[in-house]
Amino acid sequence: MYSIDPNDLRWAIVANVKAALAEDVASGDINAALIAEHSQASARVITREAATICGVDWVNEVFHQLDSDVTLVWHVQDGDRVAANDTLVEIAGNARSLLTGERAALNFLQLLSATATRAAQFVTLIEGTGVNLLDTRKTLPGLRLAQKYAVTCGGGQSHRMGLYDAFLIKENHIMACGGITEAVLAAHRLAPGKQVEVETENLDELAQALAAGADVIMLDNFSLEDTRTAVASVQGRARLEASGNVNAGTLRAIAETGVDYISMGTLTKDVTAIDLSMRLAIDHTPQ
Repeated sequence: MYSIDPNDLRWAIVANVKAALAEDVASGDINAALIAEHSQASARVITREAATICGVDWVNEVFHQLDSDVTLVWHVQDGDRVAANDTLVEIAGNARSLLTGERAALNFLQLLSATATRAAQFVTLIEGTGVNLLDTRKTLPGLRLAQKYAVTCGGGQSHRMGLYDAFLIKENHIMACGGITEAVLAAHRLAPGKQVEVETENLDELAQALAAGADVIMLDNFSLEDTRTAVASVQGRARLEASGNVNAGTLRAIAETGVDYISMGTLTKDVTAIDLSMRLAIDHTPQ
């Protein structure tokens, strides 16, 4: 599975924030211009609901790019679980800078915390089974690495990052190549050492993928009975990933079949933003 490189993550944070500020601020914040230029302010961000936090570095980067004199004092770090009304961060600096950065900062924090929170909720449901919960490529455009990082903050793991770092041979690839065996052999020839995963829809396709030398075999919408049969027949010769029709009601039973991984697109595509609030106080002391 994919391990997030800290250097890649840092590059993504800078790029994400640059794009967000260009989108929101563009030629200048005419709203913040209503405030006296040298006014100072303080603010605190609170959460209105329980959550698993993610996005600290994105918030820091927002204010770094806007105004490096803004100071932030965090009361949490990524991966922390918080209760409703907890203070997450205190911010101080130029009032215009705080107001200009507010929405971009909160957008990152509320989305990534929502992703981490959802992952944490599902990870809790499979505790003790030894199964690893995986994300997918069903992420918001431009925020893939951010959301995959958020999944790890919630206790999950990242599947492949994209179309370049591992093979996931699906139905259309199999058809185009002439069969499972042909597709797997072609993958091994094309990129030796890259992980080769095959999506299968029944036990016959599973047997073909195993015989062809797949590293990981996805069991797509297998019944619980067929999933147990797959685990017993493979006996560790390949890793097994269950996918499809996975939700809070089915997750535990699937995990107890003995598969290695369960992947869920809902970890990143169906999240609802965490409810956050930034409360601002203007310093009226004469400058």
